[in-house]
Amino acid sequence: MPPSPILSSSSPRLRNSSGAREPCLDAGQEVQSDEHVCYRESRSTRRRLTERSYSDYSSIATYNETGILNFTGLLDEYEEAYAKLEQDAGYILTQNLQDRSVRSGLSLAGWKPGKDAASQAVEWWDQNTTFYQYSDENNFVFDGRGFNAFIQGEASTFLRNNDSRLLLNTIVTNISYNENGVSIDIEDGNCIHADYAICTFSLGVLQSDTITFEPELPEWKLLGIETFTMGTYTKIFLQFPPDQVFWNTSYQFLLYADPHERGYYPVWQSLDGEGFLPGSGIIFVTVVQSQSYMVEAQDDETTKEEILDVLRNMFGAENVPEPIAFMYPRWSLEPWAYGSYSNWPVGTTLEMHQNLRANVDRLYFAGEATSSQYFGFLHGAWFEGQAVGSTIAGLIEGANHTVEVHYETLHGTTTEEEYNIMNGWQVSPFLTYGFV
Repeated sequence: MPPSPILSSSSPRLRNSSGAREPCLDAGQEVQSDEHVCYRESRSTRRRLTERSYSDYSSIATYNETGILNFTGLLDEYEEAYAKLEQDAGYILTQNLQDRSVRSGLSLAGWKPGKDAASQAVEWWDQNTTFYQYSDENNFVFDGRGFNAFIQGEASTFLRNNDSRLLLNTIVTNISYNENGVSIDIEDGNCIHADYAICTFSLGVLQSDTITFEPELPEWKLLGIETFTMGTYTKIFLQFPPDQVFWNTSYQFLLYADPHERGYYPVWQSLDGEGFLPGSGIIFVTVVQSQSYMVEAQDDETTKEEILDVLRNMFGAENVPEPIAFMYPRWSLEPWAYGSYSNWPVGTTLEMHQNLRANVDRLYFAGEATSSQYFGFLHGAWFEGQAVGSTIAGLIEGANHTVEVHYETLHGTTTEEEYNIMNGWQVSPFLTYGFV
């Protein structure tokens, strides 16, 4: 098989377009908006995901096990503490101080929920991140085509229908690399040779040892991979008979404070409201981490009954019918994902993250996990892929080969000077553009 100049693998199993599901590209995704439009300019063509609506985080009703209970005043108290936490984080960055957890930061700011269920629920709710470089708004995309339409639109600018260069439903088993090129072994016994390759396996896949590398990745690279964590974030969708909708659809969000367990089916979002899918009878609940692992490990029926118990506590057993549809993904069990998105443990330095990003010989790495500023988000994966793709395009056209910086010796903190483009840091976190 003749060598190809570049091979990009997004996961050990490359799904076809009808079955593509990536955590950062999931239908029902919160995205940053630019003047209320989510788009990408390419070749003078503007492609939009038009079915989206503004997420109004002030449109919320709160509940506990007895029904509706207004504890929205706690949201303002939490916001004040979080603002103090953000300010302290700036001091830690600029003065090169020892890192601390969000929990300790909130406690120092005066927020200590203890065993109070409502305060715990407020924490679970009010962790939505916005990026000052774009907008102070989030839009919820519910386009029926899914976020997959975005990928297909971009791919259509350089791939033909049934393009032989795109291998679908193809499982990668081994990657061999050296200073001359990269070889990819496939489960069916075939092998692909390339001058360069971009590996965009999820962090969960890299940590799973599903794929072997020859030679074994260097110690500094393995340390970068194993230091970070893979988060799990699960949206569970229910559809009820449209003529039996029992919640107040004028609210976008519902927040539930369970009396016994923090994070037990806490955050609900109605899609049966103005601007979304009125008359659909659809609502979904989000769980993360330990609760995600629990629901992803159990069968649908068990999860459905647990959720219905919560809803009947919130709205009364006599008001909640059986759903006519029920579904949720299992990100932590998917062999091409093993989780939803990456996360930084407390105390992790930018040097350590750069070791996760850096290339080894002609094998490069990209994806949301390699984005130092936007890890866990769609645009993080986009920017990283764009940057690495541009680098390799330059090499193919004759540019001198340069090795991305990595660190054999790691330091305990990140100095302000290290927040630079060589370490993947392109925009100052202190630029707020008037959004604060």
